[in-house]
Amino acid sequence: MKDTVFIRELRIDTVIGLHDWERQIRQTIVLNLEMAWDNRPAAADEAIDKALDYDAVSQRLIRFIGDSEFLLIETLAERVAELLLAEFGIPWLRLEVCKPGAVPEAQTVGVRIERGQR
Repeated sequence: MKDTVFIRELRIDTVIGLHDWERQIRQTIVLNLEMAWDNRPAAADEAIDKALDYDAVSQRLIRFIGDSEFLLIETLAERVAELLLAEFGIPWLRLEVCKPGAVPEAQTVGVRIERGQR
């Protein structure tokens, strides 16, 4: 499958980090997400129920991450991947989780993972 549905620069405020001060505030993380999906059935009928609904995915991530508290972005990335693969039936995804401002000298830092079978 070569089709991809993507979401770029999804910003979500959450509690993330190891330091005591980070546990007391909400910080913005930025997600970039690519998800394998066969777009042909949705395109043939113009049927949203056959498409991967990027708005539904985004809203689910906003709720999940916004309500979560993680120490590591690595853990957040793994939990997000597990959730998307299970709840949306996505066969493969590439997820990038960025934490702007974590290193003052860098624009952003983060992790990128791929899960599932393309």
